[in-house]
Amino acid sequence: MSLRGSSESTAALLVELANGHCADAAEALNAGCQCVSLDRQALLAALARDPRDGALQAMLAESRPHLFADSMAFVSARHVERMAAVVAAIERVVALPAWQEAVLAWAPESARRPAKAAGVFLGYDFHLAADGPQLIEINTNAGGGLLNAILGRAQRACCAEVAEAMEIMQGSGAADLEDSFVGMFRAEWQAERGDAPLCSIAIVDEAPQSQYLLPEFLLFQRLFERHGIAARICDPAELVHGPAGLSLHGQPVDLVYNRLTDFAFDAPASRPLRDAWLAGSAVITPHPRAHALYADKRNLVLLSDPAALRRLGADEATLAVVAAGVPRTEAVVRERADDFWARRRGLFFKPATGFGSRGAYRGDKLTRRVFDAILAGDYIAQAFVPPSERRLEVGGAPVDLKMDLRNYVYRGQVQLVTARLYRGQTTNFRTPGGGFAPVLAVPCGEEAA
Repeated sequence: MSLRGSSESTAALLVELANGHCADAAEALNAGCQCVSLDRQALLAALARDPRDGALQAMLAESRPHLFADSMAFVSARHVERMAAVVAAIERVVALPAWQEAVLAWAPESARRPAKAAGVFLGYDFHLAADGPQLIEINTNAGGGLLNAILGRAQRACCAEVAEAMEIMQGSGAADLEDSFVGMFRAEWQAERGDAPLCSIAIVDEAPQSQYLLPEFLLFQRLFERHGIAARICDPAELVHGPAGLSLHGQPVDLVYNRLTDFAFDAPASRPLRDAWLAGSAVITPHPRAHALYADKRNLVLLSDPAALRRLGADEATLAVVAAGVPRTEAVVRERADDFWARRRGLFFKPATGFGSRGAYRGDKLTRRVFDAILAGDYIAQAFVPPSERRLEVGGAPVDLKMDLRNYVYRGQVQLVTARLYRGQTTNFRTPGGGFAPVLAVPCGEEAA
């Protein structure tokens, strides 16, 4: 079915299919509907709340033109609920003492320090399979949460039915979502420091001025400042740790919003953070322990093994949800090289401690040379779940973009669901027409229950 952006066709499809099977409705809308699109002028207006934001707007327009997709992505409300159920089930698993003992056994030493702070912006990434959402990985420093909160309020609907669904999706508004993000950082602080005032935050990443998501760092800085918290952006090497605690250019740092991919603070430049973390002299979020408990890809091997989870103490209801939502994952060992090579077309290979799809390979694209490098490294192999698709018109021609779904999560609660649209093997933010896209949950009728 080709909807060609027709608001009448979109409305009819939403009403007709939502009364039957909302997954079919979402799939049809992704294939043919472009009637909900990004209002770029509204987006720029949403970003222009600070006199310093002119440079930020130029940055988005000139050097990051594919950060935001032009259209929404459609996902059935049932699948959104299912992803939240998988998140909640994994949270129950991670809370098990036996799980923590098992995964910390292979974690770096810095991860074994206890912490009351949970870690902000866990990212649960899913692909949609025929039998429902499948968890691809978990990230502890998932970027894009604030960008997507702003993106969500810069959308326009072409018909009343879509507008109603957008209202449900947006809830009480992006401003409240931003406030909840600030509340999350305050909760991290209070978990460690009680009623002491939170006065200063450092947003830390390696060479932040060269990072692709620098616009988000700037937006967080503005957001914290609007809530009365001093905020600065820095490289970890600019920090100093001493008897008085952690400081930046002579000013004390209460809390670090950690965007580093040096998850264990092993790099020399991360030494001040490592010292502050081990001494407990600054609240750091997310931190090495959170990464070890959730995001080390070796954990997926345990999560996809019901017998192992049962031995760790998971209840049967939790086991059922996790088994249905986590693809089988195996540790790659040289002793089984022939087996993995024979099955490679159905596998996706990832470095156990990697991030951002670096060093990840689809098995059907592997050469023997790359496979030998995988065997020599520390890799996991996950059952390949192809991403679903969103068809958009780009440059006057229809283009099928791959789609993955990110759930931003804090303490087991999903804060926001967004999509990332792309071409190629993995998400890249370099695809014309691609980028972050708001997710519109297609409502399910009674028959779909």
